[in-house]
Amino acid sequence: MKANIKGFFKPLVESLIAIIIGMLIGAIILAFSGYSPTEAYVALFDGALGSKYGWAMTLSAATPIILTALTFGLGARTGLFNIGAEGTVYFGAIAAIIFTNILGNVLIGLLGGIIAGLVWMSIPAFLKVFRGVNEVVSTIMLNWMAYFIALYIVLQKIPNPDDPNKTIAVPVSARFPIVIRGTELSWAFVISVAAALIAYYILWHTTLGYELRVSGYNERAARYGGINPKKAVIWSFLLGGIMSGLAGATEVMGRPPSYAISQGMANIYGYGFDGIGVSLVGRNHPIGIIFSGIFFGMLKAGATAMQIEAGVPLEMVRMVQGIIVVTVAIPGLLDLLKRVVRK
Repeated sequence: MKANIKGFFKPLVESLIAIIIGMLIGAIILAFSGYSPTEAYVALFDGALGSKYGWAMTLSAATPIILTALTFGLGARTGLFNIGAEGTVYFGAIAAIIFTNILGNVLIGLLGGIIAGLVWMSIPAFLKVFRGVNEVVSTIMLNWMAYFIALYIVLQKIPNPDDPNKTIAVPVSARFPIVIRGTELSWAFVISVAAALIAYYILWHTTLGYELRVSGYNERAARYGGINPKKAVIWSFLLGGIMSGLAGATEVMGRPPSYAISQGMANIYGYGFDGIGVSLVGRNHPIGIIFSGIFFGMLKAGATAMQIEAGVPLEMVRMVQGIIVVTVAIPGLLDLLKRVVRK
C-alpha cells in the first residue's frame, strides 16, 4: 500500500515542481523582454480558468490531445516510441466527414475514424513486426505521407463548393451537441475521457494489458512467461490507431462553427505531436493523461488572453508555452529513457 502511494505521489510532485520551474524560466524571459510576468500569468489563468467560458475552451482544447496522447502512451507502455498519431488524425477526420455525409449519424462518424485509425496504424505495425523497421523511422515517414495524401483529398476530393477555404461539412445530424452554448465545448470531451478510462482498464485489468506492459518492461521475460511480444506490438499499434483516429473524428464532428477541415488542414494539424508532450507529462498513464491534457488545454485557451490583456506578442506567448511544456515533459521523458535502457 505504501509503495502504491509513493508510486502515485512521486510523479505528481515531480510534475508540479517541473511546472513551477518552467513558469519561473518563462517569467524570467518575459521580464527580460520587457513584459510583466505577473500580468501575463494572471491573464493566462484568468483566460483559461477564470470563467465558465474559459473552462469550456480549456476542456475543448484538451479533447483531441488527450486522445493522441493515449496513442503515444499505449506505445510507450509496450516499449514503443509511436509518433504516428499525427498522420492518423488526418485520416480519422477525413473518414468521419465522408462517412457522415453518406449516413448522417454520430456513431457512423466515430466508426469511420476508428476504421481509418486501424488501417493506417496497421502499416507501421506490419513494418515493425514482420520487417523489423524501427517505429520511429516508419511513423515519421508515414506522417509526411499522410499529410500530402490527406491534403490532396481535402483540396481535390471533398472541397466545399460554396467555400473553397474548407471541405464539405459534417451534417447537422452527425455533430456532437454543444455542452455550453457560445463555446466550442461539445460532448466530444466525454468521448476522450471515456477512451482514457477504457485504456486504463485494458492496461491494468485485462490479460491483454498485462501482456502489453510486460512486453514493454522486458521483452525477454515476456517470452519466458509465454507472452508473444509481436502480438503485443500489433495490439499496441491498433489500439493507438483507434485513439488517434477518434481524435480526428471528434475534432470535425464536435468543433464549431465549421465542422469541417480548413484549407491546409490548419485546424487538425499538430495534435499528434502535442499528444507526445501530453503523454510524457502524464507519465504515459491514461489517468495522468486526462489531467495533463487539461493542463495543455489551459495553456492553449489562455494564450489569447495573454496577448489581449497583457499585451504579450503571439511569438512570445508560444515561446513561454514551449518552455513550460519542455520543462514539464522532462521527468516523463527520463522515465521513458530509463525503461528503454532497462529493457
